[in-house]
Amino acid sequence: MKQTILKLTFKVSRDSQAVILAIISVLLWSTVATAFKIALRELNFIQVLAISTYVSTFIFFVLFVFKNKFCFNNTFNTKDLKKSALLGFLNPFLYYIVLLKAYSILPAFMAQPLNYTWPIVLVFFSAWFLKQKLSVLSLVALVISLIGVFFISVSNNSSQSELNLLGILLATGSSIVWSFYWIFNVKDVRPVHNKMFLNFLFSSIYITIILVILNLYKITLSTSFFASIYLGFFEMGITFILWITALGKSTRTDKISIYIFLSPLISLFLISTVLKEKITFYALIGFFFILLGILITKINELKTLFSEKKR
Repeated sequence: MKQTILKLTFKVSRDSQAVILAIISVLLWSTVATAFKIALRELNFIQVLAISTYVSTFIFFVLFVFKNKFCFNNTFNTKDLKKSALLGFLNPFLYYIVLLKAYSILPAFMAQPLNYTWPIVLVFFSAWFLKQKLSVLSLVALVISLIGVFFISVSNNSSQSELNLLGILLATGSSIVWSFYWIFNVKDVRPVHNKMFLNFLFSSIYITIILVILNLYKITLSTSFFASIYLGFFEMGITFILWITALGKSTRTDKISIYIFLSPLISLFLISTVLKEKITFYALIGFFFILLGILITKINELKTLFSEKKR
């Protein structure tokens, strides 16, 4: 009897820890859109990506060393290197090039929700590549989200319509790159600390080559420089570790994954208050259509979650 009570207490304790870590992760990720715009004020998007990637690579290197207990015999092989060469190209290299370029063109209140279409794109990619069942609700979610994309697309009164269109395509297209990365990453069964370090190491090589070719390696200390370091810590590095730890501690991943939906709401508030961007009425409509579409794709998880809470 005592053992059962202790076991139950331990489970509750782990779930509580998972919730705390998940909320911290969501709060940190909510600051990212604002940090993107601050970083891009004085730096080229390639420079921002380089700084943040180097910082994240160092963080994952420390995690890699700690987890492997300083023993690296036969840690990697040729197959692992090939996988990471591809995964590191998709994310963070290509994904953040596309996303940061979009942020350099669009206001944050437009770029952030357009990028957040990735959960819907991922449903369709999972159906295609992982042979998962595609429901009618998923199709409804796609249509609703596309309506949201339309409203956001017409929400900016800027006369630079061609530039806006490029930014819209890039912000929305980043979700496609992310979905490709997620699919390949799911099939990669290596330990997280090993593959993340190696993926980021390859990405660092790619971004360094681009820096040299474009002669962008001269970077001065500025607010944007420190914002880029912040992104390396809290967009790509530490926050990812916190989230993965939360998933590992939780008895059910859907119990904490629901908190991720707080991120776009908090992010929009920070964009309005910190960046002082005037969020248009059409953008708000589009934002909530996209959020509704995402919630529809998760409706089964929500039903399970709420039914358990009623017991």
